[in-house]
Amino acid sequence: MRKPSFKEERKLWKDGIEYVLGIDEVGRGAFAGPIVAAGVVFPKILRITRKLSFLKQINDSKQLKAPIRRKLSKKIQKHSVFYAVEEVDIKTINKLGIGRANQMVIRKVAKNILSQIKDESYFLLCDGLPVRGLKNHLSIIDGDCKSLSIAAASIVAKVYRDNLMRRLGKIHPQYKLSRNKGYGTKKHREALKLYGLSEIHRRSFDLNKFLSQSI
Repeated sequence: MRKPSFKEERKLWKDGIEYVLGIDEVGRGAFAGPIVAAGVVFPKILRITRKLSFLKQINDSKQLKAPIRRKLSKKIQKHSVFYAVEEVDIKTINKLGIGRANQMVIRKVAKNILSQIKDESYFLLCDGLPVRGLKNHLSIIDGDCKSLSIAAASIVAKVYRDNLMRRLGKIHPQYKLSRNKGYGTKKHREALKLYGLSEIHRRSFDLNKFLSQSI
């Protein structure tokens, strides 16, 4: 399986770009909980040393086990130049739809980090489709499998959201959110049939169909 690299980043660094920001979101397809995005800027000059050997472990967050993600998230935050995590809540998702919420959370991360950078020499690498309202950016399909910066952002976002869903799971234990993280697993759908929708569910996803169908 192909692993992400700094190929895209090195092209931009070579062209004189000082800050390359990788952005990815998690939770787009979940039945419950917010959508979360993270952004990571690595140092311009990077060599794999013992100190940075963790870079070899970075991959699309979905390909990594939870304990490894948690360790990598801490190291990514420690060794990045800038990083940020943002979320868009259920109320906004239900009002605007997940597509617009997805683009909104990516713009929030970009705005956060660019306010820290305060430099015009930057470029954004985003996972997925083009994002409206973003300048100096390239959207890459399956970017978390291609760009190390995007993959690192996916790890930070995934760890953040998983922790958030565990906390919500304590408030709504019947949905087993600590296990499914809000995604539509069989157990989650069974819980919807028994308990109905809570205030943290995405009513814009037409989840009512799971309340009446047999599991």
